[in-house]
Amino acid sequence: MRDTANVTPDEILSFWYPEGLADAPREEVQAFWDSRMQGGMDEAICRDYADVTRAAAEGRLDHWAETARGRLALILVLDQFPRSFWRDTPAAYGQDIKATRIALEGIRNGHYSELKYIFERQFYNICISHCEGPDHLERMDLIIRLTEELAEIARDGEEEMVERGLEQGRRVRGIIERFGRHPHRNPILGRVSTPEELEYIETGDFPHVNLPN
Repeated sequence: MRDTANVTPDEILSFWYPEGLADAPREEVQAFWDSRMQGGMDEAICRDYADVTRAAAEGRLDHWAETARGRLALILVLDQFPRSFWRDTPAAYGQDIKATRIALEGIRNGHYSELKYIFERQFYNICISHCEGPDHLERMDLIIRLTEELAEIARDGEEEMVERGLEQGRRVRGIIERFGRHPHRNPILGRVSTPEELEYIETGDFPHVNLPN
């Protein structure tokens, strides 16, 4: 397990983003998304970054948000790492509000625009889409707009990555418009599902679990 005091934002970003991802062939980029979004990092996060995940949840890494890359690392540790470390428990979603506030602030203060790569900015959008709340539809509209803007700056080979993100954003928006929340979390959070939500849950077709091909 890594000592929290010695872990830097750059280490988190190097851990999360494979070297050479920006120039990787399509198959490697697809493998990146599959591993990050389908639990492929669970073992490494639980083994090496348990204390970092706790430290972020306790606010001890908030100073990372002072820089653009530090803010991105903090978003990852608040949004992605809990989903591995506390998987299938309410704590997996416990930092969603804080992570989203930090991401929205980064959009406002220019940190988001400072990020060089599309795949870095997309984890802002994923984070914001995760967080339930009364402004969820408004945030989904923001994400879709930001993703459309990414399409305008996409380099050769990145178009498909952006299109996948756009399709996922639209799917999430449709679910939030329909239910006002992510129903697949109901059993974990102890929430009572409506009959319509139960029907949806039975399909097993959740946008944050089953990404578009």
